[in-house]
Amino acid sequence: MGTFLTLPVELIADVLSELDLDSLITISYLSRRLHDIVSDPSLNPWRKPILRSLRSDQDEGSSGSLKHLSVRRIVPRHNWIEILSLASPSFILLDATLPNLRSEEWEECFNRRFLPGWRKWHKDGSWKATYLEVLHRVYHRSRTSCTSDESWTKYIVLNRNGTANELEGTSRGFNPLAIFNEMKLQNNLMHLETRIRLVVQLADVRIIALGTLNRPRSTLTVNPNAHTFLHPPGIDDLQTPRNNRVVTDHGVYPLGPDSADYPGVSPPSIDFSKMTHPLPASSHTNYPWYTSGGGDKRWVGSGEVEEEGRKWVGGLMIIAQIMTPKTHEFGGDWPPLQDLDLVVGPGRQQYASLVWNDLWAIAPWMEERITNKIDGPGLGI
Repeated sequence: MGTFLTLPVELIADVLSELDLDSLITISYLSRRLHDIVSDPSLNPWRKPILRSLRSDQDEGSSGSLKHLSVRRIVPRHNWIEILSLASPSFILLDATLPNLRSEEWEECFNRRFLPGWRKWHKDGSWKATYLEVLHRVYHRSRTSCTSDESWTKYIVLNRNGTANELEGTSRGFNPLAIFNEMKLQNNLMHLETRIRLVVQLADVRIIALGTLNRPRSTLTVNPNAHTFLHPPGIDDLQTPRNNRVVTDHGVYPLGPDSADYPGVSPPSIDFSKMTHPLPASSHTNYPWYTSGGGDKRWVGSGEVEEEGRKWVGGLMIIAQIMTPKTHEFGGDWPPLQDLDLVVGPGRQQYASLVWNDLWAIAPWMEERITNKIDGPGLGI
């Protein structure tokens, strides 16, 4: 121990960050030097153990250390911004001892956890009150069919002519498959199978896109904005160096700048920053870059085409689905996290509104590519 404590503080902090949360708490009281190191906000060896606990359902649900971390003065307060951005609603509302944070820190927690459109719930109260109120709404809606707080659910449709519509449907009985089938009927696309993609998962909702794939005889029915929404322009360009990419059974995906195998030089055309407001879940932590692990299935194919050389045709419907305790249960014969598995089955019937500001947060590159933003139906199909 004596030799270890003579090492540079940065190296000691790196070593301590590999410990589990309980062990780090214990070791922080073994000496004054260790106590000073773990208490230093600039070193912050707590971040990695906290993230590992948050990603483990077992730790999150039962670890007393994480539940009552706020009572320990040796833990820098800014770690709680990450916890309040990613932890489950039940953990925050029912188990955790909440810290004393400044108003701007609660606002940051709100912006990192929720879609921008949810700021409408902030009235005259504090940001802490707004954060907890919205989290209560999410917790309630994820466990019941109640829609009293949001009678109409908004969604966005990207049209093949470059325009987009913000539409709405009644929240009670909101059925994206039925709505999209009506869209297909209006566009003479009923003969095509509905394709569904999980775009990105957040702490409380996941963004889902419904569209159709075909091998069109002409470009009249092709929807370039549908492809651009799912494939940020240039991010999966076939001209990027091969060592910037990872090959899987489903396709060839670009590696993000934080990857250990990334060469360190990002061409300007693919210089995308990872999304932080809102903050994606661990399954999409590198979004809009590819995240390995099996949860990121946006790209089936590469280049300008999807699987088997097909292209997106007709409109693309974008919705926000509320996560429930049963959302990740597989209950069908279809592939997991793809197509009907995303919208059919238990835990997949609750939806929240998705508005323009949410789209710009999820896909900021789309704002300059949509030629006309239309509130309500018409002028786009």
